[in-house]
Amino acid sequence: MSKEFDASHGSLNPASQISSQQLAAEDNGGLNEIVEQIAASLYSLASMLVGEGEDSERLVEKAIAEAEISVCQNPEVARQSSSRALSAAAIELLARRDPGCLEAPAGLTADSICIDDDDLAAAGISRDELKSMISGSERDRVRSWLAGLPATLRTVFVLRAVAGFSAAETSGLLKDHGGAQASEWTLEAAREVFRQGLCSLASQLLHASAER
Repeated sequence: MSKEFDASHGSLNPASQISSQQLAAEDNGGLNEIVEQIAASLYSLASMLVGEGEDSERLVEKAIAEAEISVCQNPEVARQSSSRALSAAAIELLARRDPGCLEAPAGLTADSICIDDDDLAAAGISRDELKSMISGSERDRVRSWLAGLPATLRTVFVLRAVAGFSAAETSGLLKDHGGAQASEWTLEAAREVFRQGLCSLASQLLHASAER
C-alpha cells in the first residue's frame, strides 16, 4: 500500500484524538457530543483523502479548531464548515506529498465517459447508501477501490460523493489549495472527473452484485 493511501483498519478512535481543551469537562449543552460526532465523520473523510493514521488525526484537529464550533451553532453548519476546512488542508497535504498530483486534467471529453450525469444516483446508489457501504460490511471493498484510484480521481470523488461539495466548490478547493499545477481546474473538469469516478464505482457495484 502506498504512503498516499492506507486502507487498513486500525483501532483508532478519531474522537479521542481531539485535544482536552476542545473537549472540556463542561458539556456546554451537548457541545462535546456534537464535536465527537463531527470528529468521527471528519476522520473518515480525511482517511479517504490522505490515508489513515497521524496525518488524518492532525487534519481533524486542525479542522475542528478552524471551524470554531460553538454551542449555539447549528450542527449541520458546523459539520459543513469543518468539512471544508479539513478538505482544504487535506488537498494541501497531498500537494506537499507529491507536487503536481492534483494537476488539472487535460483533454477530457464527455463522449469518452460512460455516465451522462455528474450525480451519484447515476451510478445506481444514493449518498446514504454509499455512507453505509463506507462504514459497514462493504468498508474494505470500498476502501480498496478508492486506494486504487489515481489521486486526482479519488480526491474529486471523495469531495463530491462523500463530503457533498458541488462541482464548483470542488474545483475551487483544488484551485485554491492544490498547488500551482492545480490552478487550471474548472467546474467542467470537476464534473467530468467525477463522472469517471462514477463509472468506476458502477463497475465495482456490478462486480460485487455478481459475486453475491
